[in-house]
Amino acid sequence: MTTIVTAPRLFVGGRLTGPGVVTLEGDRIRTVTHAEADGDPAAGRQAARRGAPHEIALPDGVLTPGLVDLQINGAFGVDFADAQPHDWRTIRAALLRSAVTAFAPTLITATPARLAASLADVDAAAREQVHGARILGAHVEGPFLSPDYHGAHDPSLMRDPTPEALDVLLRGPMPAIVTLAPERRHALDAIERLTAAGVLVSLGHTAATAAQVHAAADAGARMVTHVFNAQRPLGHREPGTAGAALTDPRLTVGMIADLQHIAAEIVALIFRAAAGGVVLVTDAVAAMGISRDRTVLGGSEVYLDDEGLPRRADGTIAGSVLTLDQAVRNAVACGVDPALVLDAVTRTPADLVGRPDLGRLTPGARADLVWWSDDWYVRAVWVGGVPLLDAASRSA
Repeated sequence: MTTIVTAPRLFVGGRLTGPGVVTLEGDRIRTVTHAEADGDPAAGRQAARRGAPHEIALPDGVLTPGLVDLQINGAFGVDFADAQPHDWRTIRAALLRSAVTAFAPTLITATPARLAASLADVDAAAREQVHGARILGAHVEGPFLSPDYHGAHDPSLMRDPTPEALDVLLRGPMPAIVTLAPERRHALDAIERLTAAGVLVSLGHTAATAAQVHAAADAGARMVTHVFNAQRPLGHREPGTAGAALTDPRLTVGMIADLQHIAAEIVALIFRAAAGGVVLVTDAVAAMGISRDRTVLGGSEVYLDDEGLPRRADGTIAGSVLTLDQAVRNAVACGVDPALVLDAVTRTPADLVGRPDLGRLTPGARADLVWWSDDWYVRAVWVGGVPLLDAASRSA
């Protein structure tokens, strides 16, 4: 079926433009015409109407690609490490409320054998045909991390990324992303092996110096996990992990823009320092989207403090309850150009995991779309050209 969507503003090619017309054919985008492109949107609409039985005219707001979350540990009462088949179906539908149309379920530190079993579960869920957000493959965060910056992870389970440990992890379904500490023994060899296998390597929970971070980028690492959190801090003589991340153009920085993990001034600073190289993530845990104040992360209890921040029993911060649409609103409120913010939740994360068919309004891309209000609240979501969330269902 052909569907025409007209909008007063669109996010196309890294810019907010419009008015414009997006024509959907089945689960793909067929054409995109807008005011700054060659051609007239009105003419594009007339051309698309030929043979198009369905037209949607958005009266206001912005049409963008669907959002991509590369780090989310759980949601709606479910920790992804223990998710059952029915849990995945519920979560994939519910994530649409926050404009997320694709995500990488994150599995925190466990034994390689336990992680391999969880990878098989994620793969099985991804293969199931469900009307909801796409599963891009798992993000394995650990166990190849630094005990000095363990955060909410169990330091007793951390280990070097030896060939034998990688053999176990890579024996079955492949992870999409692996976060590791590059200063660990065998880490550079592991980065090269993972990169050759098509896995995105991210650096995190690490005591790495700037030199070690640059060496990891030489080996193929392309991302830094939740910059400034659980890593060697920025220094004026030793730039540390964060300093290297913000100055090495080969690295994209993940950021939790909940204004708790990162202050508003630093959110703006990161976007200025690494413009075009930022990915907003939620790092959400099972408490996201529910009213319970106690849930689980990686088998251990997590409680919400008075400010709504998840913590372990010892007070250690354990992820967030952030939604990705709220991260967009937060970053815009910090004074960041909305176009940069949108790029950090659409094209940039999609490209990092090798999905040029996602995160953009362009012919041939998947028809995953979000209609936002002018103040950046989600009004409607399409996945594969199918309207799966509208303003009425979102407010219900």
